[in-house]
Amino acid sequence: MLLPGSTIGIVGGGQLGRMTAMAAARLGYHTHVFANEDDAPAVQVSSAATIAPFSDTGAVARFAAAIDVATCEFENVPVAVLRRVAARKPVSPSPAILETVQDRLREKNFLRSIGVATTEFREIAGPDALAAATAELGRPAVLKTVRFGYDGKGQVLLTPEMNLDEAWRRMGATLGILEGFVDFRCEASVIVARGADGACAAYPAVENRHVNHILDTTIAPATIEPELATEAEAIARHVAEQLGLVGVLAVEMFVTKSGGILVNELAARPHNSGHWTIDACMTSQFEQLVRAICGLPLGSTDRHSDAVMTNLIGRDVADWRAALDEPNAKLHLYGKSAVRPGRKMGHITRLLPRSSGTP
Repeated sequence: MLLPGSTIGIVGGGQLGRMTAMAAARLGYHTHVFANEDDAPAVQVSSAATIAPFSDTGAVARFAAAIDVATCEFENVPVAVLRRVAARKPVSPSPAILETVQDRLREKNFLRSIGVATTEFREIAGPDALAAATAELGRPAVLKTVRFGYDGKGQVLLTPEMNLDEAWRRMGATLGILEGFVDFRCEASVIVARGADGACAAYPAVENRHVNHILDTTIAPATIEPELATEAEAIARHVAEQLGLVGVLAVEMFVTKSGGILVNELAARPHNSGHWTIDACMTSQFEQLVRAICGLPLGSTDRHSDAVMTNLIGRDVADWRAALDEPNAKLHLYGKSAVRPGRKMGHITRLLPRSSGTP
């Protein structure tokens, strides 16, 4: 067990790191952030920071020497950097887990190997392979980069009329994955925490609604049948256990119109769809991460309220003041100075009376 007063290293300086640092401080831990800009959201609230590119091996070594345990606040950290840190201090989730969830092909093959259903997919190594895979899976379908895509980046929806060479060019990578289109009823996700002792704690399944491929609204709990919610939570626990996770995992899913569940993506870190837990649950997803990586008992995932979380994206943040006049609204601003289209600037969680008869 890592005692309060110890230092948690957070690789990445974004808002997830910021909220993790704030949760760590409540439990008496110091945080040291590795970021590439000195005014990053996590740097603003942390005890210490190393400001350097990930390619600076000397800075990585100094960071590792200054901490007691490390975690990541986004999954696109070069695995080589995490391995350098892990050679000196514990890293949770492990570099091997990050290596799996960073790669969509590896991720989906892993899910299939443990009996978790996904949409049909094919590896795409070039325009010819894309043509062959499209003939198999049909259209519409979604072409994605294997690595480094998020919030719709590196993704192309293949419509019946789209030119495949143009789609390949727009995807913008040398290796892709083609996923069969899912006619889903809703998108859902489950956040699950797992400790080094194997204990798991899952939050209720939530419903996610996107605008322009970016999460706009999360409804907690999801408006799905209780048996589907229970199944979604069981899937998330199973994935966390099979990964050997220590930390927090988000499992994004499609609930199909026929009542099935297909896992879409994994994120081995706190997730945007779990922000509501800060205000509506006994233990937030960020506190759970701190508890898990420090060897503390996991907290209760019980919620005292239902919630609707809305992201403030780009210029939406200009309306922040109005939220303070709502008695049931909790405003979270991330401290980002530059407003850009598609950039997550904050979120608002509106609390509602807990519904009866729901998970």
